Amino acid sequence: MAARPRKKKLLIFVIAYYAEATLKRVLERIPAEVFQRLDCEVLVVDDASEDRTFAIGREYKEAHPQIRMTVLRNEYNQGYGGNQKVGYHYAVAEKFDYVAMVHGDGQYAPEELPKLMQPLLDGEADAVFGSRMMSMFGSLKGGMPAYKWLGNRILTTAQNALLRTKLSEFHSGYRIYSTAALRRIPFQLNSNDFHFDTEIIIQLLNAKQRIVERPIPTFYGDEVSRVNGFRYARDVMVATVKNVFHRSGLLWQRRFEPLPDPAGDVDPRDDLKLGYSSSHQWALDAVHEGASVIDIGGGKELAKELRKKGCEVKVVEKAPPSLDGPIDFDASKHQVLLLLDVIEHLRSPEAFIEQLRKQFDYDTKKLVLTTPNIAMAVPRLMLLLGQFNYGKVGILASSHTRLFTFRSIQRLLRDAGFRIKMVRGVPAPFPKVFGKGVLGMGLLRANELAIKVSRTLFSYQVFIVAETTPDVDFVLASSKEQSRRRAARLHSA
Repeated sequence: MAARPRKKKLLIFVIAYYAEATLKRVLERIPAEVFQRLDCEVLVVDDASEDRTFAIGREYKEAHPQIRMTVLRNEYNQGYGGNQKVGYHYAVAEKFDYVAMVHGDGQYAPEELPKLMQPLLDGEADAVFGSRMMSMFGSLKGGMPAYKWLGNRILTTAQNALLRTKLSEFHSGYRIYSTAALRRIPFQLNSNDFHFDTEIIIQLLNAKQRIVERPIPTFYGDEVSRVNGFRYARDVMVATVKNVFHRSGLLWQRRFEPLPDPAGDVDPRDDLKLGYSSSHQWALDAVHEGASVIDIGGGKELAKELRKKGCEVKVVEKAPPSLDGPIDFDASKHQVLLLLDVIEHLRSPEAFIEQLRKQFDYDTKKLVLTTPNIAMAVPRLMLLLGQFNYGKVGILASSHTRLFTFRSIQRLLRDAGFRIKMVRGVPAPFPKVFGKGVLGMGLLRANELAIKVSRTLFSYQVFIVAETTPDVDFVLASSKEQSRRRAARLHSA
């Protein structure tokens, strides 16, 4: 006889603050269906209220021994976001499958839990949000003040544009998360304030977690609002814009970086930027059809694009740090050398370039090189403000050991005997963040115009095309050999 499948574990997390008048009724309204279908526990976390919120939670627990229930009280107020951290950490530590946040003030109907759970149980979502804004004016009919309705609409529209989403509402507090999704994001780094909800959405999006919305009724009673609307709107937009810079690689934010997932993460060398002005697109354009190419420290995806142009491609797949030391590959047989976002990872780029040059003779090869521009306005401004934060990606990626300006990278190549043929400033990859629509391409065009004003200040990367020349050892050896042959011909004549 087959074993019965294990019931999924759900933590119903009731976030409570001065909820003595509403908490009992909220707990009573949790549908029996949820307890029947799932292995449930109710967690009430009172955020240091000075009323009877904690006592009421304990009384309800004692009166309902059939319900597995934990009632906690933070000794010091953690804030709206900080209290959520407590509940989500509990859910992850206790190995629940899902955690549903229910507000102790009754603003969000517990009766909606079965409906909101369904996309998670069906495997269609990693997080489900109850939205009050999926019907045009339903939230107003439910008592939402007009100014809050308008502010919600404005903020959500702006955030959708900046984050490339289509959510009907960013600001609902009725949410269910899979704990697998929570384990993929550093939610503990988020604000303890009300814009925690925005930051966790951004984290989920960056971790490529699926968010599904379901409509919920709106209820506004006589509960006290503790949200300063103007401050909240400012905090929400600041967090959203910071993520724009984070995704662009201009201003890395640790809280917006998903936690490592070796099974699902993409090799950054295969994260191509094509179809607009970018280092990858320009490198692809710089290689003529049918060329023999060696991509040093590259990935597989660019090689696929080159092969579409009839190129013969060899990829030196070593991660850039392992390229320090003696070169163990032969680049001399290839017409084009790609060195894309590699040089900045090396401890001694000068030694590497000089070793590379020793492989060449009078048969000229093309070198295509890209590297971040440390002289860009963003890191300069950060330094002016006392900030020099390394991150995972971008100009100040923590794996970078050497950083260059336009002048310093050209000097390095010239000192090594390369002839510079072209130097361009690469704009920030805004289409990667916003897509190739009006916003993404508009920002890209604006960055391109700014580069025309000052290539040094506004270029995200340096793009260089250079030609090889033989080093002096080869020239001397060649001169000796050719002179010997010439002398022999003169003698025979």
